[in-house]
Amino acid sequence: MDTRTQLARLGLFDAKVPRYTSYPTAPHFAGGVGPDTFAGWIESLPQDGEISLYLHVPFCRRLCWFCACRTQGTATLSPVEAYVQTLKAELKLLRRHLPRGVKMSRLHWGGGTPTLLSPEMMKALIDAIRSVADFSENAEFSVEIDPNEIDGARLDVLAAGGMNRASIGVQDFDPQIQETIGRPQGFEITKQAVEMIRERGVRSLNADILFGLPHQSAAKITETVQKLLSFNPDRVALYGYAHVPWMAKRQQLIPSEALPTPTERLALFEVAQRLFLWDGYEEIGIDHFAQPSDGLAIARKVGRLRRNFQGYTDDTASALIGIGASSISRFPQGFAQNAPATGAHTTAIRDGRFATTRGHVFQGDDLLRSRLIEMVMCDFRVDVAEILRDFSISRTALMAMLREANAQFDSLLVVDEDGLTIPEKVRPLTRLVARAFDAYDLSKAGHSSAI
Repeated sequence: MDTRTQLARLGLFDAKVPRYTSYPTAPHFAGGVGPDTFAGWIESLPQDGEISLYLHVPFCRRLCWFCACRTQGTATLSPVEAYVQTLKAELKLLRRHLPRGVKMSRLHWGGGTPTLLSPEMMKALIDAIRSVADFSENAEFSVEIDPNEIDGARLDVLAAGGMNRASIGVQDFDPQIQETIGRPQGFEITKQAVEMIRERGVRSLNADILFGLPHQSAAKITETVQKLLSFNPDRVALYGYAHVPWMAKRQQLIPSEALPTPTERLALFEVAQRLFLWDGYEEIGIDHFAQPSDGLAIARKVGRLRRNFQGYTDDTASALIGIGASSISRFPQGFAQNAPATGAHTTAIRDGRFATTRGHVFQGDDLLRSRLIEMVMCDFRVDVAEILRDFSISRTALMAMLREANAQFDSLLVVDEDGLTIPEKVRPLTRLVARAFDAYDLSKAGHSSAI
């Protein structure tokens, strides 16, 4: 039986599974985690420790049809300016609860379109963030940049404020695909944005592209990857397009009949994968590629690769704190999410309280299963020695879990006394293998295709 047939028989082309950027996944968050819980978790962080800070800007000049993020379009900067004032108040509230001496190891601006902000708004936000905590040594400040919504003045402010990693969304350079997904973005304007970023001494560049888009073919994704490689990005995220029109209504504008089949999606991924590997990039987890000198490649080599809401990371901070509407935070105690609507978020902050509306308190074997899933997603293996060292589980019980998972995949995985390993030929099943360690009911959530 060939590999494609095995993958099909095991459900790869039919299954809907989480991307596992958290465990449990966000659909399982519930009430019971509110502003007071969130404040208490912040106050319990160790003095002189490190945090990551994520700042969410949910506004876009235009709404791309392929995007499933919670964003809103705006023709003027008025609502954005009001939102920035709320963010400044939220940061001030965070400063009041944060223990003394805490520093930031990571700062990320996401959205939406963070570069929609004017230079003055950017400067005000950077100043507000710097008043909360100083950067730690070797800290990383990254910003998601829309090439259609950036100029020299805004890049000057970001670079002066410490931005040392920029993330460019590409998706695909083919004009027909861009028109179909509502994302016009020419190669030349993207190249110009990259050159402006490099000119300002920003040392690291990320890029995102998608496979599984409407009208995408092997030839088209080859051309996109080759054009992208001309920018020499430090790392690339090769995400599978998640067509979930029942969740993201704007995706109803995308013709489903133009989408590739699941087997075609896998072929598209493999075409791009080969191109990145041929160009000297190293494979990071299920959907990232990085140059050997990049932090992700180094973290993978030494076993420090981790996974969070931004995907793969080499950050080792004990907490990720989300600022802004819909932002999610992770603490040693659990997850907390802000109100998704900007109105509810603003009301809470103006009332002098955090905007936390739901979350999850870790319980039972959550942390054990979370680490098992993270190992699978990051390393394609489970290290028995590490699990026995860090968790209260017997070798007998752990090995039983691993053997049970292997049985779900016709024993195509490798289980021995050292742990479980996913062989390279069946790594497309990785998210399904991770699901084998998920104890929550997945039937209630509309997850994306496994490939």
